[in-house]
Amino acid sequence: MGCNHDCSSCSSSCKENNNEDLHEALNQYSSVKKVIGVVSGKGGVGKSLVTSMLAVTMNRMGKSVAVLDADITGPSIPKAFGRTQRCMGSDEGIIPVETETGIKIMSINLLLENETDPVVWRSPMITGTVKQFWTDVVWGDVDYMFVDMPPGTGDVPLTVFQSIPLDGIVVVASPQELVGMIVEKAVKMANMMDVPVLGIVENMSYFACPECGKRFSVFGESHVDEIAEKYGTRVLAKLPIDSELAKSVDNGRVEFFEGNYLDEAAEKL
Repeated sequence: MGCNHDCSSCSSSCKENNNEDLHEALNQYSSVKKVIGVVSGKGGVGKSLVTSMLAVTMNRMGKSVAVLDADITGPSIPKAFGRTQRCMGSDEGIIPVETETGIKIMSINLLLENETDPVVWRSPMITGTVKQFWTDVVWGDVDYMFVDMPPGTGDVPLTVFQSIPLDGIVVVASPQELVGMIVEKAVKMANMMDVPVLGIVENMSYFACPECGKRFSVFGESHVDEIAEKYGTRVLAKLPIDSELAKSVDNGRVEFFEGNYLDEAAEKL
């Protein structure tokens, strides 16, 4: 009752919705083998950090990697990779910017006059832009594309789930009890959309003393293992609080951070 037959803005699991393929066609000059969404139920847990590090780790493994920054109002991928130039276009479409090690990235900040200009758009414009990053960008041949999603379970995550053929998602969390509850919301949304949950990455899991190596649970004891078991998924990694990693991201040098925190996670993916 009250259906307007616009499945692109609806999360209901009705028969008509389930039978209709809403995936947008990839740019004709592109080939993307695997698409992995990186999600979180709330902001501030390090989703863009994990996206960047997974892309860097996969790239070091010899894979062709791309990052689609779907966080239109809070883009941070270009900053992490130190890219400030604007994207160029051709008759084939928009050309993504490449990082120093060859990772292709597309973000709204690569189209703005100034990277600090706010994107004050209503939802239809934002979701339309995310779709265009899939349909209008000349990605070329890509083995793994990581989609950095905005937090929550609203319009943009729903658009990504319905418009882009995700092979699975990685959920990013932090140890707080509150975040654990939010993680469950993200996992349940993925289950509703029939997208596999590939695993959970817990960020800010602990702090290791540089003098003695002892670990301290700054944000309380982790519950991520219990959550993963409850939903039949796995913990891919537990990232520490690392000031050197934070410095690398702030300086646009995430590609050259020497840590290997996500090597095992990338192997599992």
